[in-house]
Amino acid sequence: MDAPTLIYDLAIAWTWKYDFEFVQLLEKTAFDASLRTLTIDPMSVSRIFEQVRNRTLFFRFFLDRASDEDENFQPLARLIQKRLREPEHPFSIRPINPLDLVAQASDKATMHLEFLSHGINVPYTIIISPYNHKKEIELTLSELARLGRPFIIKPANTTGGGIGVVTGAETLKDVLEARQHHRNDKYLLQETIKPALVGKRPAWFRVFYAFGRILPCWWDDQTHLYESLGSDEEAFDGLAELRRYTASIQEVCKLDFFSTEIVLTSEQKVVVVDYVNEMCDMRLQSHHPDGVPDAIVMDIIQSLVRLVESNSI
Repeated sequence: MDAPTLIYDLAIAWTWKYDFEFVQLLEKTAFDASLRTLTIDPMSVSRIFEQVRNRTLFFRFFLDRASDEDENFQPLARLIQKRLREPEHPFSIRPINPLDLVAQASDKATMHLEFLSHGINVPYTIIISPYNHKKEIELTLSELARLGRPFIIKPANTTGGGIGVVTGAETLKDVLEARQHHRNDKYLLQETIKPALVGKRPAWFRVFYAFGRILPCWWDDQTHLYESLGSDEEAFDGLAELRRYTASIQEVCKLDFFSTEIVLTSEQKVVVVDYVNEMCDMRLQSHHPDGVPDAIVMDIIQSLVRLVESNSI
């Protein structure tokens, strides 16, 4: 077979306008490491799909930040997933977070059961069938009472920005109304987990897993504001469990890059409250008050570049 005409180390598919700074930083860091990058946007995705399909364009790694939002990127993502089953091909493409693993990780009901089976603490939860599969809810008064008030209602597969989540549910009527919004989705009813205070801060954390690195941050579930968590704070406040839990979550979901939300309760119990966010918001804090601290974003970028660099041409 003739050699391909174009070979890159890393392709980055993106469509969200707020990804611009992240993609720009990633390209620059990769360039400084002498890596060849290719950005794929809505204007170029069809052309690049044809080139990949015809085997005239290859890239070693594929970071997909678009196919979940724009269906025009899905044929390319599915093609690359298919190529995973061609290990004998000399120019195989490795997707960051393969589609099959993303589909499993994004299902909160599946992850809830997996976490339980792996000894990961999660909120008390009742999983109910999709409305279109079973219109009646089999829910006892004792189960509802155990949830406490208020409780949380969330769809199992509708993700991103808290879409479809009800945080102040009080009654069975709230459940009946909520499950009408996504009729083909399972729903989770969860107890509300209250964080302890560490100093004056709620012990609520968003932790990133990025290509072998574990990066914990303070995160306020009300304001959505981040603060970096220093290594001295981890030791002093006994928060090393954040790393252990995140490593366990990675063993379950097997993703290269994700975030999770973890709470330390007043009973000193570590509870994972939002299981796997497989499409991390990478807006920089220097550009957006509720963005991720710039140093964390750069650490994530450098970890990805090191991974690609160790497998470059």
